[in-house]
Amino acid sequence: MTTLTTKAVRTASPTARLSRLWGGVVTALTVVLAGLWVFPLYWAVVTSLKPDNDTIASPPTFWPNPIDLSSYTYILQNSPLVRWYANSLLTSLTVTVLVLLLSLLCAYALSQIDFRGRRWLYLLVLVGFMIPFQASLIPLFILINKMGLVNNFAGLILPQLAAPLAVVIYKQFFDQIPPELGDAARIDGAGEWRVLFSIFLPLNWSITVALAIVTFIAAWNNFLWPFIVLNDPPKLTIPVGITQVQSAYGVAYAKTMATAVTAALPTALAYLIFQRRVTEGVMATAGLKG
Repeated sequence: MTTLTTKAVRTASPTARLSRLWGGVVTALTVVLAGLWVFPLYWAVVTSLKPDNDTIASPPTFWPNPIDLSSYTYILQNSPLVRWYANSLLTSLTVTVLVLLLSLLCAYALSQIDFRGRRWLYLLVLVGFMIPFQASLIPLFILINKMGLVNNFAGLILPQLAAPLAVVIYKQFFDQIPPELGDAARIDGAGEWRVLFSIFLPLNWSITVALAIVTFIAAWNNFLWPFIVLNDPPKLTIPVGITQVQSAYGVAYAKTMATAVTAALPTALAYLIFQRRVTEGVMATAGLKG
């Protein structure tokens, strides 16, 4: 018995050592990749804290000495940065609320209400999910221009309200809810609005919060459509405003990086605070249940 156990341990030892070796290699590779991902962010912050002359020094310094906050002071005093922040906050919140509301209503109808053409309508939603936004950019701009909404917040917000992915995610979760819950509420006299907001929505509150955070971050970081539809500097959002600051400063790297760091700060804080919710949202968008 003892001999068999000893042989089993000896047989398993090379496998265990190989497993530990492989785990160490994977961990080391993960650390290297994480460092490669973090270093540009670190370099942007460090550059923003240097005087302009130090940003082009050779060899470069990897820590500001001394720490200089003049770039942040300059962009706050000499650019409409606060106005761009307000524009991004207003549009992002509006897009988030309306996307969740419209997607919720559409998904509930497709999941729980039997009407003619429901399958065809859901097929159209799936087709819209598969078409990239860039493919519809030109006709969308022509439509917004004919509506007179170019350089207008309405023209900025309306195209972002079409969110087929959110509809698909909501419908997936609504399909998992037992229909008996809704039928019991309808027998008691509840209408569809009450069934949706009193029964179905509370059961999916976690996914709603996760989608809200992911939608807000995506709307805040949206660059392409605001860059095309807005041309008045006071109406720009913060991602587009960065390009204006950069062209105004030329090669003033410290001020450019200070603007970029300031613009990225809200989304970075949102991710750090709601990391678990953001992960749930990403998993949901991948078709997984968080």
